[in-house]
Amino acid sequence: MFTAPPPAARLPTPYRNEIEVLAALLARLAAALDWNAAATLARPWVQAVRDKPAPFWAMESLLREYPISSAEGLALMRLAEALLRVPDAETAIALTADQLGKAEFDSASGGPHRMLASLSASAIALSKKFLPESDGEAGLLKRLGAQTVVAATVRAIQLLGRQFVLGRSIQEAMDEAASARKAQAGLRFSYDMLGEGARTEADALRYLASYGNAIEAIAGGRVAAGPESADGISIKLSALFSRYEDAQRERVFAELLPRVWQLIEPAARANINLTIDAEECDRLELSLDVFEALAARLARSFPQWRGFGLAVQSYQTRALHLVDEVARIARTHGLRFMVRLVKGAYWDGEIKRAQELGLAGYPVFTHKHHTDISYLACARALIGHNDVIYPQFATHNAGTIAAILQMGDKSDAKFELQRLHGMGEGIYREVMSNATVPVRVYAPVGEHRDLLAYLVRRLLENGANSSFVHQLADDAVDVDALLASPLKPANTAALPPPVALYGWNGRTGRANSRGVDLACLAEREPLERAIDATRIDTVREAASADVSAAMAQLRAAFPAWNATPLAQRAAVLRRAADALEARMAEFCGLLVKEAHKTLGDCVAEVREAVDFCRYYADQAETRLAVQSLPGPTGESNELHLHGRGVFVCISPWNFPLAIFTGQV
Repeated sequence: MFTAPPPAARLPTPYRNEIEVLAALLARLAAALDWNAAATLARPWVQAVRDKPAPFWAMESLLREYPISSAEGLALMRLAEALLRVPDAETAIALTADQLGKAEFDSASGGPHRMLASLSASAIALSKKFLPESDGEAGLLKRLGAQTVVAATVRAIQLLGRQFVLGRSIQEAMDEAASARKAQAGLRFSYDMLGEGARTEADALRYLASYGNAIEAIAGGRVAAGPESADGISIKLSALFSRYEDAQRERVFAELLPRVWQLIEPAARANINLTIDAEECDRLELSLDVFEALAARLARSFPQWRGFGLAVQSYQTRALHLVDEVARIARTHGLRFMVRLVKGAYWDGEIKRAQELGLAGYPVFTHKHHTDISYLACARALIGHNDVIYPQFATHNAGTIAAILQMGDKSDAKFELQRLHGMGEGIYREVMSNATVPVRVYAPVGEHRDLLAYLVRRLLENGANSSFVHQLADDAVDVDALLASPLKPANTAALPPPVALYGWNGRTGRANSRGVDLACLAEREPLERAIDATRIDTVREAASADVSAAMAQLRAAFPAWNATPLAQRAAVLRRAADALEARMAEFCGLLVKEAHKTLGDCVAEVREAVDFCRYYADQAETRLAVQSLPGPTGESNELHLHGRGVFVCISPWNFPLAIFTGQV
């Protein structure tokens, strides 16, 4: 049904110079935006929210009461994230005691919700008394039982967390949406069935059924007047196939796409919207291939449907190119898409992946205001592509909202604003009191077991000190400072590049071994060519005489090597590391053909060998240098270390290069 096209790079490399990328983004924004006018529009919204705070359970209020930078906020976040992953009650009790013991919830809050915050703090503080190592009666633990203690401890967290999920089922969520519309007529909703990526085939089929049931419920047996005004659903491709990765490209098209089509068909017939949520950077090119394959099928089956779309993350350095590529796909197939523009929720993971894999740079902006610049440039591009794209701007930043309204006023483009359920309520209360732009609520749906991981992700995303939502809740941040123009890029990135993970500055420190992004075609192709060119020749077994001759030669060379100055020997190791790194493709070819390793394992093994050489060079200069020892009677004592002679290393079959190098 769906055939995978040959791999082809649609976008530029994600590892371009951040400052150069920003120059191109600012050029796209030139003369399109008056930030001072946007800030003037947004200022009364911010002041009104501070004068009349959002409900206690809203994100901005939660961050006011328990900032992520405080011991209480950190304790709640860690506990919420980890507790439901703990397999036994004893460990859960220990974890609860440990985390709550690090914070002081007993004191009254100084925020605007003193009574409710005090009640919540009292509930958590009381639960601490039920735990081991506390001043409470030990008999309570035995009398109530371990499960009861754990449940009582996290009840307050669960009650808070529930405010960020619209309902436990799709029907419950739709009932809540209907109630919300009574207060704010015209609200639209995009339902997100909570859950992380599928790990098994059973997970994928369960998510498929959940999405299918939700679409049926949202449609309600009717055909909507138009997908723009109808409620819709957001789906994650990684939830529908456990191997959604570039290395499984053929299987993705053969197995995943038919499942997605099972969801697209009823959504198109009901004329509601279906949005493919964003994934991590290494899946972006694959996601575009999937998206265009589905678009081509749509052009034949449902050419008039305008409800198909995807999310774009502006923190990715390729976001603007992605917007233009989506517009090109729409024009190629004669379709109109819905595109949700977001800042992005996986920044920490993208940074750590780049560092761990030793990549050439970061695929995301390292400064928060650089992401804001990208968002505004993408917003302008989306408005410019309004003939083939219906823009959906998801943001809780008052300045960004004002800027979008300003750019929208200069165009006849139709668009909508979006917010997360439980977040941005105060700002959108003010925006909706005057603006006529429609607003959609991104509404998570799911049980408690799926809720806390989502809550923690939102806290991490919005709890950073640089976050608008965090600063909105902080009266110490001046309104003018909060609405300061982001259109002033920094001169350098906020983080050292991945190669400098261990302090390398080009002269001193240890360089992180250089890796390969196998999802990037330009980086993968040299390795594939090396594999094709590699031939494994038969090696003659050595006779006893050969071994004896080799050992004699090594013994003869040992004295000179042992007498070589330490700095020179360390330099040899570093040159070996550089040579291994330069010949990465060649050694990957050998590891694939001889050890039958996957390409990812090959890259990791060569990098480990490189790291061994550099690490032990550093260690040798520190540990093998002449060391002065105590002289209790006034004498001068020095420790000199010498080589022990020739030794033999037998290369293991599973890591023939890395472990061999480490042992040598």
